[in-house]
Amino acid sequence: MTNYLESNKERFLDELLALLRIPSVSADSKFKDDVRRAAEFVKEKLAAAGLDKASLYETPGHPVVYAEKIVDPNKPTVLVYGHYDVQPADPYELWHTPPFEPTIRNERIYARGACDDKGQFYMHIKAIETMMATDGLPCNVKVMIEGEEEVGSDHLGTFVAEHRDMLKADVILISDTSIISNETPSLEIGLRGLSYVEVEVTGANRDLHSGVYGGAVANPINVLAKMIASLHDDNGHITIPGFYDNVVELNDDERAELAKAPFSLEEYKQDLAINDVAGETGYSTNERTSIRPTLDANGIWGGYTGEGAKTVLPSKAFAKISMRLVPNQTPDEITTLFTKHFTSIAPAGVTVKVTPHHGGLPYVTPVDSVEFEAASKAFEDAWGKKPIPTRGGGSIPIVALFEQELGVKSILMGFGLDSDALHSPNESYGLFNFYKGIETIPYFYKNYAQLKR
Repeated sequence: MTNYLESNKERFLDELLALLRIPSVSADSKFKDDVRRAAEFVKEKLAAAGLDKASLYETPGHPVVYAEKIVDPNKPTVLVYGHYDVQPADPYELWHTPPFEPTIRNERIYARGACDDKGQFYMHIKAIETMMATDGLPCNVKVMIEGEEEVGSDHLGTFVAEHRDMLKADVILISDTSIISNETPSLEIGLRGLSYVEVEVTGANRDLHSGVYGGAVANPINVLAKMIASLHDDNGHITIPGFYDNVVELNDDERAELAKAPFSLEEYKQDLAINDVAGETGYSTNERTSIRPTLDANGIWGGYTGEGAKTVLPSKAFAKISMRLVPNQTPDEITTLFTKHFTSIAPAGVTVKVTPHHGGLPYVTPVDSVEFEAASKAFEDAWGKKPIPTRGGGSIPIVALFEQELGVKSILMGFGLDSDALHSPNESYGLFNFYKGIETIPYFYKNYAQLKR
């Protein structure tokens, strides 16, 4: 297997670079044809890897790519999940090289989607190809790669419900998460949920001259900024009534286990070029980004933002706001609480509209299962050290739905790094991580086939 990987590593990389050149941005309709082109590419590569029934399944949005290889109905079945859509690359001017012209610098691939999630799901396709070309598949495998994860996987729930028999499996394997470092592997055992909303504040019925009307009429930008600022108190605590009612608090022993993960606050600040961290009082940086819920403005706009000056008092102001959730919070509950509170704090002189976008449930995977043991041992086999269990700060909305619809657990076996700049300009993915992932994944299949007997 090692010889096959070594002799084909340049081809594997060239194929990934070709996929990264496709601007499959699901959030922007102008890229619709490119999103489909990426789906077609993935389908072709699944078939070329030796999987059967490689097909596109249409949805009201972007298509789902599916393929499978059933080597023996009596053997366990692994369902691999990933997504071929990517985040918008804006702002383009902050990229050192064009986001859809992948560039290799310092042993890293720089491109939108390099880590999230093209580089990571493509490892599975190449790992499956490697197994089939060498020792054979020790388990059955099904692969489902979707094109709407970055916009909330709105249509995947229906797809899964309508194709339960086709997707039937014993475990779901996902590489869309990170490890602590290339020297310290880890396995994420939890994800935060998500509630994402857009807010609109409206004042007068038209834009106004700020000299004639300023000081006499409510300015929606000023109002919106003040409303958003009021959503946290001086201790970083979210002020929405009821927001924390269902939050599961970890006990001292659980927090101590999480604290065992290597972390340097100075290196963290240096990497981000900040002189201090911020967040909820009483919790460490790692706890703030994993076991605690958050609320953040992701974008804010209104009025005149073009070149030069325009003394305008805008009619409207807008913001996009995301809330990361922890067990046992639900997106419906939190969206309702946010909407009620945000509209209630609007001052006279403006009206407020809250539009929910998408959400997802938080998820925790058990560490006492054969599935987790198989993944942990895979890292030991490939890296020579046992991975540390961690909780991730991000969200994969479909994971909780998989358990609801298919009745199986997911293993979050990611190989990215927090420094890969996901969702940011200059996203990257290490060549080491790409190749090490392809090397590690087959050990999961081998271990799982043995443990599941």
